[in-house]
Amino acid sequence: FCLMGAPGKVAAFHLPPLPTVGEIIKLFRLKAQKQLSQNFLLDLRLTDKIVKQAGDLKNAHVCEVGPGPGGITRSILSAGVQQLLLVEKDARFIPGLQMLSEAAPGKVHIVHGDILTYKMEKAFPKHLKKNWADEPPDIHIVGNLPFSVSTPLIIKWLENVSKKDGPFIYGRTQMTLTFQKEVAERLIANPGSKQRSRLSIMSQHLCTVENCFVIPGQAFVPKPKVDVAVVHFTPLVTPKIQQPFELVEKVVQSVFQFRRKYCFRGIQTLFPESGRLKRTEELMMTANVDPTLRPFQLSMSQFRSLCDTYRKMCDEDPSLFVYNYREELRQKKMRNLPISTSQLEQTEESNQL
Repeated sequence: FCLMGAPGKVAAFHLPPLPTVGEIIKLFRLKAQKQLSQNFLLDLRLTDKIVKQAGDLKNAHVCEVGPGPGGITRSILSAGVQQLLLVEKDARFIPGLQMLSEAAPGKVHIVHGDILTYKMEKAFPKHLKKNWADEPPDIHIVGNLPFSVSTPLIIKWLENVSKKDGPFIYGRTQMTLTFQKEVAERLIANPGSKQRSRLSIMSQHLCTVENCFVIPGQAFVPKPKVDVAVVHFTPLVTPKIQQPFELVEKVVQSVFQFRRKYCFRGIQTLFPESGRLKRTEELMMTANVDPTLRPFQLSMSQFRSLCDTYRKMCDEDPSLFVYNYREELRQKKMRNLPISTSQLEQTEESNQL
């Protein structure tokens, strides 16, 4: 690598001449795998634009998720980061990433692993830790996520935000990630929007969520059938719903279970069949929520009121929280249908699986 700059100023980091991302793909015979929903971004102007949305990365510590052939990786390194952690599941990309690592000595650490199971609690130096109420730490998560992993991954990280663990053990770590455009629209959807969903509530009650810009599908190789949006997350100092993540998720999932019906219908699924109607009415009256509103019409304050009231009901009756509507339906179906020995064996086998 070479360091260039005017005398008396901090020198800027520049990568040495390297094969282009397209040449790396040809050199290592890399091909996007459809089953992993992989799409490569080769235009370095776009990768620079994505990295710019993360903020000032000068001397920052960054984790890039699924770097693939290394397009965004180059843009992150060019931003002058101090350390870059690359977590890549697909072994085919490791040799190309090692080339980038050798071009930026001491800056890059490559982990061949799955970001869904990778423990990020010890990924960064301890001295970077900040108090939750302070400004965000100089740590960033950046990634062009495969569509197949984007939703489960952001839900996992939102749970980490709620519990202040994982990558958020260091403070309010910021994230800049790509999503299918429709998913991004759900993440930022306001009350009344038809895109309003479980993702809207779970993300917005824990983070400031910004839809930065849209990348047309034809910018990727191979070209996906949809456009892609870049979304920036900054965890809030105080969540809008101050209840455990599991409780909020259960209430929100129940409400949106029948998104085209009145919210009363979904909220009913929080309660066992015995006493369901009475308890649903009690919850909605205490929370002061109109039962004839559709799920997507509910405001954040109404969800907060529903969660707070449901929490009090669970404190009074701890069996409520462990109640599972789908399991009750399954048990009911099992009781009502005559089951042959072979069906029973199949059911037991599927349960074991």
